Amino acid sequence: MMKSYILFCFVLPACFFTCISLCWALDSDSLQDTCPTATATAAQQPIFINGFPCKNPATVTAADFKSSKLNQSGNKENFARSSTVIVTALDFPGLNTLGLAAARTDLEMDGLVLPHSHPRASEMFYVSKGVVIAGFIDTKNQLFQKFLRQGDVFVFPRGLLHYCVNAGFESATAFSVLNSQNPGMVSVAGAMFDSEPINKLANKLISLSASGMERVDNVTLFGF
Repeated sequence: MMKSYILFCFVLPACFFTCISLCWALDSDSLQDTCPTATATAAQQPIFINGFPCKNPATVTAADFKSSKLNQSGNKENFARSSTVIVTALDFPGLNTLGLAAARTDLEMDGLVLPHSHPRASEMFYVSKGVVIAGFIDTKNQLFQKFLRQGDVFVFPRGLLHYCVNAGFESATAFSVLNSQNPGMVSVAGAMFDSEPINKLANKLISLSASGMERVDNVTLFGF
């Protein structure tokens, strides 16, 4: 009886701290040097796992760790006059198990990336060309935003609604790194907007920055 009690005292705390560690974890750590994604059809992969299976190490090449998917601008022929291309482990095998994804955002003049969030990742947003207003709204409904110029970096915290607007007189380009190989995206649906509300939203965001307001309490972006 005493042995069972002692065993219980050791096992219960161990299980508790293991559960806490799993809850705190984001993408799990890799247990080997590399693990490029092994592409497979549904018929070839009858089981489902949290992530992607690894290629046979004997077939891994340098090409698995290079991607050219972000060297071209995406299609900006839409009402928001913007495009965002996200590269994950599904498209870029070398990212598998590394807890990373990358993205490219292109904005025409007055272009806007609609407010959205990434439930599984924070985002580091780097402006490589142009002038951009970037901002996010926290859980207290406070707005934080800044003017960004070439070389500037802004961080969007995980799970918070964020956006960007081209505030310059030429097209703008930004690159992002996200700390999950599958960041996910929850977006304010573009289908809910036509060009007039989009223009009003962009003008409101720009006017807030022009006024020098970098933090706004109890912001209402969608009241127009």
